[in-house]
Amino acid sequence: MEHLEHFPPFSSLSNAGRKLLRDAAISRHHPSAAHLLHKGQRTSGAYFVLTGRLRVFSISPNGTEATLYFIDPGETCVFALNSLFNDLLYPAWVQAVDETSIALIPGNTFRRLFSTEPVIRDLTVKTLSTLVFRLMAELEEVHSYKLNQRLANLILVHASAAGELHMTQQQIAFHLGTTREVVARLVREFVSAGFVETRRGLTLIKDGNGLADLTTGR
Repeated sequence: MEHLEHFPPFSSLSNAGRKLLRDAAISRHHPSAAHLLHKGQRTSGAYFVLTGRLRVFSISPNGTEATLYFIDPGETCVFALNSLFNDLLYPAWVQAVDETSIALIPGNTFRRLFSTEPVIRDLTVKTLSTLVFRLMAELEEVHSYKLNQRLANLILVHASAAGELHMTQQQIAFHLGTTREVVARLVREFVSAGFVETRRGLTLIKDGNGLADLTTGR
């Protein structure tokens, strides 16, 4: 398993900060689809992804889920940081997309690191600013794009370098805030157009330029 000290900025901590981190950080492993946090829960510290991926999402009154952002290896959850520093309850839900390992830094420890380690202060500010841009991009996409354009963009943004998107249609539906049936219909249209091929839990890009043109309305 990866260790938190291997990720920047923790690799740049002072010797005292590194010892404090080593003594306090707790590693946890979660299977795919496991729920880590729920809305209204009190957070006990700062969460950092070591391997895998987390999805932070909201649930509307009618039960529809919508992804707010993902947390990838080396990243932390800004909602948890905000809850930690402002003594607030967690405002959303968190689920493991894949098998995921995280490191939990207890609240008191993270506050001490924040007060003594400049790299941790820089990390916190960067995390907050990055989330603002991500949420603004999501809002712009929701209000400006049609659903087929949002799906094309999701495939392009979240596929691996090999052009593979390892998400089920249900997971895609959760991300887009729609139903699996709607996603299935759109995916069939993409297959017919030659944009993608599909296998169980996998979407393979065949025509990236076609998907890119679709996102821009061309």
